[in-house]
Amino acid sequence: MKEQQTIAHPQARVNDFVARFANVNGTGSASANFLFAKAIFRMGIPVTPKNIFPSNIQGLPTWYEVRVSEKGYLGRREGIDLLVAVNAQSMEQDIESVHPGGYLMYDSTKKLHTDMIRGDIHYLGVPMMEMANENYSNPRQRQLFKNIIYVGALSVLLNIEFEVLETLLKEQFAGKEKLIAPNVKALQLGMDYAKKNFAYPLPIRLERRDLVKDKILVDGNTACGLGAVYGGATVMAWYPITPSTSVAEAFEKFASKYRLDPETGKKNYAIVQAEDELAAMGMVIGANWNGARSLTATSGPGVSLMSEFIGLAYFAEVPAVLIDVERAGPSTGMPTRTQQSDITIAAYASHGDSKHPLLFPSTPKECFDMTAISFDLADRLQTPIILMTDLDLGMNDHMSEPFTWDAEKKYDRGKVLNREELEAMGRYGRYLDNEGDGIPYRTYPGTHPSKGAFTTRGTSRDEYAVYTENSEAYVRNMKRLQTKWETAKKIMPEPHLYQEENRQEIGMLFFGTSTYSSEEAKDLLEEKGIHLDAIRIKAFPFGEATEAFIQSHKLVFVIEQNRDGQLRSLIINEMQTNPAKLAPVLNYDGMPITADDIASQITNYLKQKTAVAHDLSETFI
Repeated sequence: MKEQQTIAHPQARVNDFVARFANVNGTGSASANFLFAKAIFRMGIPVTPKNIFPSNIQGLPTWYEVRVSEKGYLGRREGIDLLVAVNAQSMEQDIESVHPGGYLMYDSTKKLHTDMIRGDIHYLGVPMMEMANENYSNPRQRQLFKNIIYVGALSVLLNIEFEVLETLLKEQFAGKEKLIAPNVKALQLGMDYAKKNFAYPLPIRLERRDLVKDKILVDGNTACGLGAVYGGATVMAWYPITPSTSVAEAFEKFASKYRLDPETGKKNYAIVQAEDELAAMGMVIGANWNGARSLTATSGPGVSLMSEFIGLAYFAEVPAVLIDVERAGPSTGMPTRTQQSDITIAAYASHGDSKHPLLFPSTPKECFDMTAISFDLADRLQTPIILMTDLDLGMNDHMSEPFTWDAEKKYDRGKVLNREELEAMGRYGRYLDNEGDGIPYRTYPGTHPSKGAFTTRGTSRDEYAVYTENSEAYVRNMKRLQTKWETAKKIMPEPHLYQEENRQEIGMLFFGTSTYSSEEAKDLLEEKGIHLDAIRIKAFPFGEATEAFIQSHKLVFVIEQNRDGQLRSLIINEMQTNPAKLAPVLNYDGMPITADDIASQITNYLKQKTAVAHDLSETFI
């Protein structure tokens, strides 16, 4: 151990490092680790935490990774600068993840095995369990405060302000003041030990900044739940599945606050836990057909089960909103790992010819905004709208712009006829295209005693919702639905363009949570002299701007987190794009993609191509 003191310390880095906590699931470490991340955030420094947990209840290894970046890079980065390792099960692999010259904090209550000693990293032994046993009598408290002890030690080594930690504990235990003092004591134990035994602060350390401004730390599922309430939703039907369950929990939390009758205090909302995902989607369709704004939330396996009813909503033309928090599949897959792997199944859910608009949020604010507007889009287009988020965005806290709402906003209910309008017309045709946009007029049940009461069909029908198997009527209906699809292209959110001052020959295309690392990768590539234009798409169907971007570049890298390049395939299929023009950049190991990986894949691809050609023109035309 003494030999470790001769290891060269890394070059001093302020507000730029990655810390990882290796814990045991179910030991109360999550709150301590979040305290660490939130304290850095409160010091005005950009931070992004990621909770990496197993699918069992407790006992297996869990990790909490915190990236600190003064430049505001919020994606994952390769390698660990500081590891807090308190899980014997994963200790060996955890130690291997530390950068040479990095730091390992461990519980020195027991001596480390010689197999765990690396000659190129610094060891910071803190007798956490010993101190917890000496100062707390309750076994559960000993385990919990062991975690707070290491946060206290880190506060000294990294220069975290004690006042910030103390304030956070007071906020966390407001109304439970008796818990504040023992937590502060645990912090102090760790601080005192670090001051006595280590040189501090470390070369990697923190300094207060004013870079966070008015941003907030929040997870995407919470944002979706709140967005649904603000979007006018009053009904939610769902079936529990990781990682989407907290969408329903958030909706219930916010609805119970904002969806109460001001006079009677009665609930103006309904939440139903269905017997399965298919039933949940059926309830959503029924509620929307009756005029309520209704939603469900699920993950990949749930989308599979819902496909039949999604097809019904598409063909019967009933609005519906579905939030798909994607996880690693197929089948059960890795239910607590992230992917962007439901693109194909969501876009073409159901049998027969059907296509569904998708929204791709990248931040919690976009989760809020897009969930809210999805109800307007569903009503305008009379079709299911599927919001494509993922476990990383849904369950992890992200630094986000604050949510805003226009108090004067009016919901867009689309083409809905009232009683007077029905009275004024002749025969009402539920599936008539009166304006050439493919969208017919609908009514709410009970609007009129005889017109529009039973005019919704999931079977083949004519323009007046009369059942028919006439081939010409069926073809007319399918063509009208395709016309509606073209209309959807004009009203879906526009992509965000990152154009260079002078247009480049190469572009990169990304979406959702791949955005964080893709933006950083673009900067890394520019440092190497590789300049690319970029586009972040926000929706499917793809509009004119996306098509123009692809057409104007000789090569476009499509960055996504799945094995098969599902978004790339969607672009090829929908835009009839030459596959050779779209180069896949993929990650599907269940962890969020990193900027290093993206930059490496793009660099290697270009090296291979230019090795056999003098320039890009020769290679890609």
